[in-house]
Amino acid sequence: MKAVAPKVDAMIVVGSPNSSNSQRLREVAERAGCSVARLILRAEDIDWSEFEGIRTLGVTAGASAPEILVEEIIDAFSARFAVEVETISTADESVFFPLPRRLRDAATEQA
Repeated sequence: MKAVAPKVDAMIVVGSPNSSNSQRLREVAERAGCSVARLILRAEDIDWSEFEGIRTLGVTAGASAPEILVEEIIDAFSARFAVEVETISTADESVFFPLPRRLRDAATEQA
């Protein structure tokens, strides 16, 4: 069964403009029919006129975007609008990337 994300009026992708991952997330939102899909790095970059009259806003982030930037943008919206945060997870990831053996061996020797 495929998970379906709820429809939102606007989508913010938190990430750097030079991040292909973040750009792809913005493109996916546009292709899914989101008329306002913006890539934003910091809260100070928000063009508030684009978000007037929206009822639901989706916020996601590129793979390398720090969580603190996501929180900064949510806080900026909270300062202007009544905000209710709902976390939606469409996939649970449990990928583990062990250090290469040479680095593990070096770390063990130093300990």
